[in-house]
Amino acid sequence: MSHGDEPAPDVLSTSAAGPAAVRGGALRVGGYLVGALVSSVSAALLFRHLGPVDTGRLINALALVAIVGAFSDLGLTAVGVREIATRPEGERWALARDLLGLRITLTVVGVLVMTMIAGLAYSGTLAAGVSLAGVGLLLQATQDNYSLPLIVGLRLGWVSALDLVRQLLTTLVTVLLVVLGARLLPFLGVSVPVGLIVLIATAALVRSTRSLSPSFNLRRWRQLAAPMLPYSAAVAASALYFRVSILLVSALASAKENGYFGASFRTIEVLTIVPGLLASAAFPIFARAARDDHERLGYGLGRVHEVAVIVGAWVAVSFAVGAPLVIKIIGGAQFKPAAGVLAIQGVALGAMFVSAVWANGLLSLGLYRQILAISTAALVVNAILVASLIELDGARGAAIGTGVAEILITIAQALAVIRGRPQLRPSSRILPRVALAAVAGLAPLALTHRGVPTVVLLVLSTALFGTVLFVSRAFPVELLDLVPRSGPLQRLRPGRRP
Repeated sequence: MSHGDEPAPDVLSTSAAGPAAVRGGALRVGGYLVGALVSSVSAALLFRHLGPVDTGRLINALALVAIVGAFSDLGLTAVGVREIATRPEGERWALARDLLGLRITLTVVGVLVMTMIAGLAYSGTLAAGVSLAGVGLLLQATQDNYSLPLIVGLRLGWVSALDLVRQLLTTLVTVLLVVLGARLLPFLGVSVPVGLIVLIATAALVRSTRSLSPSFNLRRWRQLAAPMLPYSAAVAASALYFRVSILLVSALASAKENGYFGASFRTIEVLTIVPGLLASAAFPIFARAARDDHERLGYGLGRVHEVAVIVGAWVAVSFAVGAPLVIKIIGGAQFKPAAGVLAIQGVALGAMFVSAVWANGLLSLGLYRQILAISTAALVVNAILVASLIELDGARGAAIGTGVAEILITIAQALAVIRGRPQLRPSSRILPRVALAAVAGLAPLALTHRGVPTVVLLVLSTALFGTVLFVSRAFPVELLDLVPRSGPLQRLRPGRRP
């Protein structure tokens, strides 16, 4: 893409914004899924190579680093997108430099603290691994900041390409380490060379748009942080949300149960980014509409909500049917008990698609205190449910706890957005249609004990789910912008909003 093809700075206020977000979201999700499919190859090799016990340790270390990542971000990337989308052109990139300096500082401090905690709570090897992965986190944090011009300008094709390169390189390095017979520590350093390459590529794309140097100005940091403290605290709570489940299982369950939950969680974790990709493609539009036009915001939230309900339901159904196949591919026979855990966690993943939409709605409206209240409550509820249910059913109990908590947070977020704002209330027209499609998609489970291969059941499930949606006309018409404007799908196009 040449600089001459770069979208105009005010693209968010034009009618081109919606189609660009739809295409960009599809590219980001599609690119990520391709990368995730390739990554599953390395995950299968890695889990077999390390075994359940070392797999659990790997997941524990990555959970610690993920906590650092969320704490060091504290919502800076999301708020950065919102502020840059709504501020005048002359103020945007000075703000980005301030955000970069603050993110670097918080990441370095967080990695040092978490490395010490890992050394005290686990082992010196795990502490060294956390430190290595922390360097990779610092590189990724910098690259995330550099990507802001691409995201706000809706140049999401480039963002998708960079994400895919990251996943492909991660897979390549992981496979190489497996072939070389590496043990735990080198796998925790994979993000370092990968992060450096992606950072250099991103810098080359945006260097003519903005300064790449960070700004370390304590006064401006204070001005920036003051209004977003509630949101930052909410992000901190969210950082602990799923990670608490991992740490509770490691503390309260056996080493094998920890490995089963870790393998299932790692599979789900690879996909938890997809809901955010789908919703965040439209987030700059949401932010601009929240400032200028609540009718437009309601229309956008409603359409993305409908897509999220459909995709989330399909994901939950697919995991219910296909979990045994996924675990067989990823971990082999030794991880067979993890299939039931994964099927349950698929429900939580499905709910995340809808949750991501309403989380973006809350953020676009600047409802930071409501975000904090919901995130804190979700953290407490999740911890209580998981700790209680581990005692009853081990890893499966932990999965049930996370699933229930995710559904509750989704409902709370939607209610907080629409409360007092009737124009933001989504239509419920597709809910019974999607529910019927989900029931149809689960029907192949009746054939599980008749020797039908799981892959056949999964294909049949998706076909039944899609057929019911097609017949009931549940698809939002915006999705048809992604297909040719001739052919049988034309009859599905009802009237469009101008």
